[in-house]
This record gives sequence, C-alpha cells and structure tokens, in this order.
Amino acid sequence: MDPLFWPSETNTFRRFTPESLAAIEERIAEKKKQQAKVNQDNKDQGVGEEKLTPQLDLKTCKKLPSLYGDLPVELIGEPLEDFDPYYSDHKTFMVLNKRRIIFRFTATPALCIFGPFNPVRKAAIKILTHS
Repeated sequence: MDPLFWPSETNTFRRFTPESLAAIEERIAEKKKQQAKVNQDNKDQGVGEEKLTPQLDLKTCKKLPSLYGDLPVELIGEPLEDFDPYYSDHKTFMVLNKRRIIFRFTATPALCIFGPFNPVRKAAIKILTHS
C-alpha cells in the first residue's frame, strides 16, 4: 500500500465528544431519509443496495494495526471516534488499551441513566479495558 494513503497520526485518534455523537445522529437521520427515498423510488424495481461491512483488521478484541500510528498516552482508555467507516452511522465508540486492543461500546445510555459521558460509566469502561 502506498504510504500516501495511510492515515496520518495527527487526525487518526479523535476523542468521542458530544459533538461526535451529534454528528453520528445527523448521519443516521440522513441515512434514514435516503433509505426512505430509495424505497419510494424503487418500489417496483428489485434493486438492492451495497451494504458496508466492518473491516476485518478493526474487529473488536483485535490489536489495532500499526498502520494507524502510535496511540498517545493520554488517549489510552479514553472513548475515541471509530475509524471503521461501517460504524460511522452507528451510535458506537471505541476504546484502546495499552496493548492497542480494540473495544467497542454503544453510545446509548447504559441502564437508561448512564450516558456515554457519565463519570461512572467512564470509570467502568477504564476498568473493563484495563489489561
């Protein structure tokens, strides 16, 4: 693979913030609108759309490939935006531990009360991902 197409280290790792969650929700709403329009246009035709699949090298519980660069120390155990385009319209975020193992969590409220930015939930995620 050409090194020019590799992700640059400066923009690879981004924290998962409320703005990130809002952007995901916008993409979900946009996708629903497009899906409704496609369904309306193609009622008579049996046209199927191409489905995006998760990348095999970015599966949960696998080690993050070195292609993505070094993980900054301050981002170990912190919620990050997902690199995988498959998850761009899913309410999920990823967490990497010291060994660069990928963990994915849902951004919907846990137990209907703990949102993804709740300190209790962040502490639980750090405990779960600690090697």
